[in-house]
Amino acid sequence: MRPTKILLTGAHRLAILAYIVVALFPLFWLLKVSVTPNELLYSEGVRLWPSRTTFEHFEFVIAHSAFPTFFMNSLIVAGSTALVVTALASLSGYALSRFSFRAKYWIVGLMLLTQMFPLVMLVAPIFKMLSPLGLTNSLTGLVVVYTAFNVPFATFLMQSFFDGIPKDLEEAAMIDGATQFVAFRQIILPLTLPGIAATLGFVFTAAWSELLFALMLISGNDAATFPVGLLSFVSKFSVDFGQMMAAGVLALIPACLFFLLIQRYLVQGLTAGAVKG
Repeated sequence: MRPTKILLTGAHRLAILAYIVVALFPLFWLLKVSVTPNELLYSEGVRLWPSRTTFEHFEFVIAHSAFPTFFMNSLIVAGSTALVVTALASLSGYALSRFSFRAKYWIVGLMLLTQMFPLVMLVAPIFKMLSPLGLTNSLTGLVVVYTAFNVPFATFLMQSFFDGIPKDLEEAAMIDGATQFVAFRQIILPLTLPGIAATLGFVFTAAWSELLFALMLISGNDAATFPVGLLSFVSKFSVDFGQMMAAGVLALIPACLFFLLIQRYLVQGLTAGAVKG
């Protein structure tokens, strides 16, 4: 191997390692602060790991705070939003990919238009619309709002996956007697599992971490989600970083488990070799 190639390979690996360190260091610091006793948070200065660790912050968050309620609310909202958005995006993405109709480009343009406005501009009108319907301070209201804002992007995401699947597959199924919907459900959808997994992951993460609408539309702890619940660890004159970081570590668990379950679909090319030639 030539020296130049060796240097390039080493530089490439070093760059990857540097990126991994930079990306994971905030998570490491989150874990480090969560197990540091309160009396050592400021007295020890900057250390990679505390001289003494404790799980008292986790104990307080789980047993003596409203975090379990926030946690469950976020699971309900994020899970419901991900399922509803993925179902709608699968149908609409398939329609945009396979059918031509007069208003198609107008619909696409309007969907793109919804992505161009800053969300903060829409808080007041959305609150005015949801309030008469009794959907403020409600998990259902959050699911409706998150669904409305995530469907356009998820639709474009699913459309790109459907575009990559040859039409020959469903046409062959319809020649054998299957209807368009049966061909979609039994042939096309299984081939788009990587796209469905990617859409589920994107929407779940977006709904799980969303703060603006959860803060503006929810009042009270009963319907508060995890991002809003983190503010409960901030008082007028101080911030309990240990408890806040412990709550943050616990909040990472569902997202990690979710992506662990779907990760195999994210790396599979299920359409490879589906059509000869």
